[in-house]
Amino acid sequence: MPPTQAESVIKNIIREIGQECAAHGETVSETLAAFMVKAVVLDPSNGFNMDRTLMKSDVQKLVKLCVSRLLDSKNPSLDTIKMQVYFDMNYTSRAALQSIFPQAELGTFLTLSKKDKERQLKELTMVVTGIRLFNRDCGKGGEGIDDLPAILQEAVPATTQHIDSQLQIAQDQAYRYTAILETVAKNPLLSMELQPYMLKEALYNMRQYETFLQIILSDIITCAQEVEMMIKQLGAQLEQLKMTVKSKTAVPTSQVFPIFIALSNLWTSFQDETVLISVLSNLTTHLEPFLGAHELLFPEKVMQNLLDGLTVKTDVCRMKEHMEDRVRPVDFRKQEWLFPETTANFDKLLIQYRGFCAYTFATTDGLLLPGNPAIGILKYKEKYYTFNTRDAAYLFAESPENYIDLIKEKAKKNAELIQLLELHQQFETLIPYSQMKDVDKHHIKPITKCESSTQTDTHILPPTIVRSYEWNEWELRRKAIKLANLRWKVTHSVQTDLSHMRRENCSQVYPPKDASTQSMRESSTRVPRPQIYIAGLRGGQGKITYGVKVNLTRAVDET
Repeated sequence: MPPTQAESVIKNIIREIGQECAAHGETVSETLAAFMVKAVVLDPSNGFNMDRTLMKSDVQKLVKLCVSRLLDSKNPSLDTIKMQVYFDMNYTSRAALQSIFPQAELGTFLTLSKKDKERQLKELTMVVTGIRLFNRDCGKGGEGIDDLPAILQEAVPATTQHIDSQLQIAQDQAYRYTAILETVAKNPLLSMELQPYMLKEALYNMRQYETFLQIILSDIITCAQEVEMMIKQLGAQLEQLKMTVKSKTAVPTSQVFPIFIALSNLWTSFQDETVLISVLSNLTTHLEPFLGAHELLFPEKVMQNLLDGLTVKTDVCRMKEHMEDRVRPVDFRKQEWLFPETTANFDKLLIQYRGFCAYTFATTDGLLLPGNPAIGILKYKEKYYTFNTRDAAYLFAESPENYIDLIKEKAKKNAELIQLLELHQQFETLIPYSQMKDVDKHHIKPITKCESSTQTDTHILPPTIVRSYEWNEWELRRKAIKLANLRWKVTHSVQTDLSHMRRENCSQVYPPKDASTQSMRESSTRVPRPQIYIAGLRGGQGKITYGVKVNLTRAVDET
């Protein structure tokens, strides 16, 4: 069937469902009717085949089943679906619900385009608002302006207290249903007796109500923080204006107009917070009628009989019971487990099935028990699962796909589980507006922590320092001027170390060698020894002695 024709058929089915319900005195919105069509088609027990075109008889059967479920006023499952549709259509996230004009400039203003006129008028309005707020603070005007900071300071605690009380009531009731269903899961005979009571549907309804209250309470807390910060900013800006203006008769517009505009923007934020508080408070009030089936099906007397001899445990108590019974990662080779001490962003991980134990839900046909992240979070196919006990974690880890398929089949039978357990991606439906702020969590990866050390070689790569690099601009200029001046120099054949375009030269020489000469004959010369004799030294007969010197030295040429 072409997409256009299929869309037309679906619209006709939704319109017919609305008309049938109106004929029985029940007003049904198109959104609720469309959700119910999806729920009926997904339920395998209804026998609709998604792979073939719907016949006329199929359409009639579909309309009949949808109308029958929409008119069942005592079904907690229907109340849960209505609550989900209402919350999705009415929930508002935190967002902005967000001599001044001289006569001489009037002509210039009239010549501006429509867009520029709107911008200027908006700025002028903001300036006027800022002036009125300043006059109100000084006690010289500003009549008719509500004291929004005081109103918010009174409304935020009152709204928080009301939501806290409603949340506590919802949690107490959910704990009681859980205690009964936990006993039923262990006793098959008791399960047959309590089947008509629709205890699981009532538990889903209360858990969904609890989830919506937690979302609203989170927004209220954020609102309180914003209001506290804005009150400080308001006081600071008013004080700055007083210091700027003081008792002056005239102040330059360039000094005060930006402060007036900032003051107006701040007051607009106060108005947004007031509207947001009002919307969230009304939303909380309008969620309460979707809990009416509890009083009809489970009055206090019936609940007391069912709880006789049972111990009602809170979610916190259940977690404390198995806090020390943690998963041992060494028992698993393929699965990855995350723990608070080894994962930096442990609290920011998006846990599957809104944090409920996957194994318990799959094996007990839909019992919701809170998972305990402290015993270990299983990472499987980039998704994260928690469990209420270590045994449940071990059994789920042996065959995750089997249990995931069981949960999916259970959600087909109870369509309210698709939103309660956040199974939208598995059923290819749109994410509700109330969960848009959590979309970024799907992309959060665990940041694991561990003790590790690394060692690297010193200077593992050869240095790449360029010695000729210069970062100083003036040094580069000096070199450029030096190179430019060389163009006018005469080049000589003499090469020096400082000359431009120098090149390496080499010369070849013969090293000296050891050499000797030899004469033809050996010869030598010797000086003759002097030989001089003196005769007559011994004296004679006379008194006078006479000596005679005799030189007997040979001539040089005779030697």
